[in-house]
Amino acid sequence: MVAQITTLDICWQPLPDNFKLGDEPVENTGQPILAGALRESLEISGFIQEQMLIASNFAICATVNGQFIAKAPDWLYIPRVNEIVGDRTSYTPHLEGEIPAIVMEFLSQTEGEEYSSKRTYPPGKWFFYEQILQVPIYIIFDPDGGLLEFHQLENGRYELKQPDENGRHWIATIGLYLGTWRGTKEGRTGYWLRWWDESGNLLPWAVEMVEQERQRAEQEKQRAEQERQQKERLIAYLQSQGIDPNSLLTDETEG
Repeated sequence: MVAQITTLDICWQPLPDNFKLGDEPVENTGQPILAGALRESLEISGFIQEQMLIASNFAICATVNGQFIAKAPDWLYIPRVNEIVGDRTSYTPHLEGEIPAIVMEFLSQTEGEEYSSKRTYPPGKWFFYEQILQVPIYIIFDPDGGLLEFHQLENGRYELKQPDENGRHWIATIGLYLGTWRGTKEGRTGYWLRWWDESGNLLPWAVEMVEQERQRAEQEKQRAEQERQQKERLIAYLQSQGIDPNSLLTDETEG
């Protein structure tokens, strides 16, 4: 029999030893890459601190009306946890630290799951994030079409927010903008979620930093070659005028 959640008696208990987490595979290979790319640029920028919890496909737990519930967002950010644990398999807000500040879901082939406000047990993702966890920001992203939906909790309900003139959303809890970007990484070409700092600078991935260093090295090589060619032209000109370049160098040294 399916239990109907009428009132919400919420308590925060750890994952029971006998609770079986869903072991269904990720619906497509792109989802872990998308989640990993979001974390990578934060890590490279020095944003991530020990007390934070940033994870993907990771169980968030609550007990509602005596029924234990666990949902695994595609990506989540928790500003502070009470204890640094190396290998977490789950997380219970309030009991183990703060509630998630951001949860993200990437649209999948399971139609409507990310928008489900079903109150019956087990409740839908939307209902779980909005009414039970009360996560301040819920993001739904369509990797195929590039649609980014930014929902913010206001008066107990999620409100869809419009992006700024650059197509980005400012997230004060992180101090960064979030937006979409189209390009290629790890063999995947398409839309990605990316971070920008307050000045509008894109936080790079590792491969982009390597490419930037390569370009800087190439520019330095070209500059050195230009200086060498200019020096050779100057020497040739002085010699054509009957002037020994070495004598000029000697004069400057003696002076």
